[in-house]
Amino acid sequence: MASFIIKGGLPLSGELRIHGAKNAALPILAASILASGEQEISDVPKLLDIRVMIEILNHLGVKVTHKDHTVSLQTSTLSSTRIPEPLMGKMRSSIFLMGPLLAKYGEVTISRPGGCAIGERPIDIHLDGLKKLGADIIESHGTISCRARQLTGAQIFLRFPSVGATENLMMAASLAKGTTTISNAAREPEIVDLQDYLNVMGARVRGAGTDQIIIEGVEHLTPVSYKIIPDRIIAGTLLIATAITRGEVALTNVRAEHLQALLTNLQTSGIEIRTYNDIMTLKVSRGLRSIDLIETDPHPGFPTDLQALMMAYLSTVEGTSVVKEKVFEGRFRHVDELNRMGTNISTDLNRAYIRGVSRLSGAMVEATDLRAGAALVIAGLKAEGETIVENIHHIDRGYEKLEGMLQALGADIRRSDES
Repeated sequence: MASFIIKGGLPLSGELRIHGAKNAALPILAASILASGEQEISDVPKLLDIRVMIEILNHLGVKVTHKDHTVSLQTSTLSSTRIPEPLMGKMRSSIFLMGPLLAKYGEVTISRPGGCAIGERPIDIHLDGLKKLGADIIESHGTISCRARQLTGAQIFLRFPSVGATENLMMAASLAKGTTTISNAAREPEIVDLQDYLNVMGARVRGAGTDQIIIEGVEHLTPVSYKIIPDRIIAGTLLIATAITRGEVALTNVRAEHLQALLTNLQTSGIEIRTYNDIMTLKVSRGLRSIDLIETDPHPGFPTDLQALMMAYLSTVEGTSVVKEKVFEGRFRHVDELNRMGTNISTDLNRAYIRGVSRLSGAMVEATDLRAGAALVIAGLKAEGETIVENIHHIDRGYEKLEGMLQALGADIRRSDES
């Protein structure tokens, strides 16, 4: 099983370009099947989740190649609307295909992604919205079958601003008859990117980036070429990694407006950040400060995907900081692993109390999920001695060769494929 071996203590420095956003590319790849023909999606990162989405599209009959960060698709060859359980189980984001398949082909059959148990789950927000658009949904033994001769526009209120449900319903409504309004919609930049892509194809979508999105259904969409927005979480990861190592970097292909909550908190702690067009520089000065309270929230709030990394950084800053997780339950599993490296973090329900320490020590730790794994890596960059991060397949889901990016900035990190 692959692991990262890190020798800490080196400040990051240099310049790096940020690649395209995984969380924008996945729904856009799913949306490509709304138009029959040849398409090109550029700046698509080479990640595990992207490979799984391409594998699913290939299974459905779509001809897909991924070369030099450009995905070429021939969607007119699609021959199936059923996604088998083994592929659904590999990635929850495969749920994105429900809306496009239902809208374009009138039917879709999936298993519950990841083998979810019955109960209150985010997938129910997707299903409730599709029902409002006129879909007939039958659930049996973990399989979900959806059918609709013609989806019809509707007023949809999301009980939680789910990013995936917002995007799924946007795609489904783009070919529905009439007008759909999604209220309490998620506001993430990746949703704006999906709106822009759909509109380039000929859809009529407006309001993305606000809590109300209006979609006027059209009869058909046209294949196009499109470029994915930069990955704000990758940019955030490298900014925090530079902060924890007390380094100085310049990042290009960055959109500061996508990172305001992170930038504000880093600046509050004493980090110097400057932006010019798509270039962002970060420099660490003396006198770093703890932060009274960070609360994760849907965009434009502080991103939950950077919560674990921010906790690792704050562990190296004098004083006590508090982080409150308001988006996901059970997202403090990284705390025990960080504490093995010498951090002083305690939790109480959805709050974490981070007391700054003077040094971190290398240790053998385990990535429990994607962002927790990234947090352990950046802690290892700061720690004295050697850190080994195991189960890095989680990290590979969201980072294209994280070790390569960090090596380019001077980190001593390598991948080991030994069992």
